Amino acid sequence: MERSMRLVSPLSIKILAAGALLGAPAFAQLPDGPGKGETERICSQCHELARSISLRQDHAGWQATMDKMVTLGAKGTDREFQTVVDYLAAHYPADEVPRINVNQARAIELESGLTLKRSQAAAIIEYRNKNGPFKSIEDLEKVPGIDVARIEAKKDRLTFQ
Repeated sequence: MERSMRLVSPLSIKILAAGALLGAPAFAQLPDGPGKGETERICSQCHELARSISLRQDHAGWQATMDKMVTLGAKGTDREFQTVVDYLAAHYPADEVPRINVNQARAIELESGLTLKRSQAAAIIEYRNKNGPFKSIEDLEKVPGIDVARIEAKKDRLTFQ
């Protein structure tokens, strides 16, 4: 079943023109693999291929991008779109998010990396200075006034070295 909503928007045309003026490569060489042909055909319908692969995303991110492209008029079958998403996720994955060492991190790193309020990041540093290094997430969750849910949500990014 073919999906298509509408033609490229005027905003998309302006973005494409700006990319051309700024010297964005018009040709990109994709790595071999299942989905290469579909990716070249579908992604180059509306813009240069280099723009398609300039992002680094996880599978969910590529799926969201493809869904957006379909609403903007990309033409293909559901199976082709899924093949493109799988290809891009395999060959252009998201960059690994750096881990945060809570025993060495500065307030700004805690604030941005854990999406904490400034006062919460400062409370972590104050607690660390007063009580010594954290040994586990349970120690970190003892800090008064911090958002435990945010800490739990990002616990895979934390180290206590």
